[in-house]
Amino acid sequence: MTATKPHATLEKWIWILIYGGLLTLILGIATGRENEALGWAMAVPGAVVAALGVVLIYVRSRLSSKK
Repeated sequence: MTATKPHATLEKWIWILIYGGLLTLILGIATGRENEALGWAMAVPGAVVAALGVVLIYVRSRLSSKK
């Protein structure tokens, strides 16, 4: 089964958001050991971005695939 163009673009953004958000979250946690304010400033947006990617997975599951 191949994804249509809008679905493929959405899927690309889903994985970019999830992996980018998790990477930023991890870097924020590691940075928080030295500079607590900077760590929080990185970890919280990273978690929000990763959560947005998860929400987009739900959105993609609700899109109808017209053939």
